[in-house]
Amino acid sequence: MKTFDVPGMAVAVLKDGEVIHMEGYGTRSLKSGGKVDENTLFGVASNTKAMTSAALAILIDQGKLEWDTKVTEVIPEFKLYDPYVTSEFTVRDLLTHRSGLGLGAGDLMVWPSQNKTTRDELIYNLRYLKPVSSFRSQYDYDNLLYIVAGVIVERVSGQDYETFIEENIFKPLGMDDSAVNYNLIEDKTNVIDGHAPTDGKLVTVGLSFTEAANPAAGVYSSVSDMSKWVQTQLNSGKYGENLQNSLFSEEQHYEMWSPQTLVHTGRGNYNTNFKAYGLGWFLSDVNGYKEVTHT
Repeated sequence: MKTFDVPGMAVAVLKDGEVIHMEGYGTRSLKSGGKVDENTLFGVASNTKAMTSAALAILIDQGKLEWDTKVTEVIPEFKLYDPYVTSEFTVRDLLTHRSGLGLGAGDLMVWPSQNKTTRDELIYNLRYLKPVSSFRSQYDYDNLLYIVAGVIVERVSGQDYETFIEENIFKPLGMDDSAVNYNLIEDKTNVIDGHAPTDGKLVTVGLSFTEAANPAAGVYSSVSDMSKWVQTQLNSGKYGENLQNSLFSEEQHYEMWSPQTLVHTGRGNYNTNFKAYGLGWFLSDVNGYKEVTHT
């Protein structure tokens, strides 16, 4: 808590298929108080991205599209600044931060939460964002294209993004307290306030992203629910008694946890030689072991 300058946090440790530690620490809010526990809801922010990738993996397993399906085949009005890039852009490209757009390009359309830009308007506006690098040449983290990926989920499944995530990820895994957006949380008695340092002092702040940004950063969840999600990932998509059920195939899991875009090479921090981005996950080596993570 001192390291990250937060008033509260929740931690789970999973090993060999079991949760060996799960606990909340500190307070939910410096304004209203309340203890953090394992069921306290946090905005998981960009950890939502892996759920959007998983939603696409589910649809791919159903034979409804492929990772390399062209975006314009599903969203004909999709258009970027460069016509060539528009014509070549795939579902995979939506998830891998290699579009040529600059870091955080267009984020002010979905942040802060008072913004009124709709997903349709956002897709239209993409054509005015000038690239800062050539297509697929370098890593620059973005949110907007994950929102487009959420629209892909909607168009292909025939359900709105929020319903698809609830029915195909939350319900099967028993993530009963999780919601795809703050406004969809039914019981708000155990939810954190966001905090940020202002003039050297930690204060409570309002919501970050609009509902349009749900596929990039919308989900609220608890460490209890997220441990079920993480365990499913560790089990290559399998869950339930004796791992008899499958959220997505092992083939799609392998794809999501495979490097797609190089972030950097050379020795980094903590015995790390490379870092890459997969499909909704950061991938690196740590002292010879594979590390899969997301902030």
